[in-house]
Amino acid sequence: MVAKIGENIQVRRMASRGGDGSTVGAYVLMNRLGVIVELEGGTKDLCIDIAMHIAAMNPPYATSDDVPAEVLEKEKEILTDQALQSGKPSEIVEKMVEGRIRKYLEEICLVSQAYVKDSDKTVGKLLEDNGAKIIGFTRLAVGEGIEKKADDFAAEVAKMAGTKEPAAV
Repeated sequence: MVAKIGENIQVRRMASRGGDGSTVGAYVLMNRLGVIVELEGGTKDLCIDIAMHIAAMNPPYATSDDVPAEVLEKEKEILTDQALQSGKPSEIVEKMVEGRIRKYLEEICLVSQAYVKDSDKTVGKLLEDNGAKIIGFTRLAVGEGIEKKADDFAAEVAKMAGTKEPAAV
């Protein structure tokens, strides 16, 4: 491909899904974003619909079981600190944090998000109605993970001029 189009191409990430008894579907958005979904049961069309949802909503995790303990602990720390600063008693703070963690998990987990094509049901309910269960998904975006070089134009000019420090303005 490099010789054919004359561009330097580097594959930074790739993914594969599928196995015995699983259903796999993919969705590509404007050749810039791709999603692969693997379900236990269900149909290929259902996989594609779920992949469209993932492309739109970008959930980091499929289910609450997939959320790392460190992420939950950090969020609990932040929420507890916020609640304590509001001057609430510790027993109320505990219940507030518990409710906010539940809401946080609903936002970041695919199965608890409101389905984009029908906001009256969650993705989990859609899967349940179609006799399917999420095994996993992979979302890949063009340019994802590329570190951008931060240029300091003033320092670059000073270096070219032979001075050590950029002039103060």
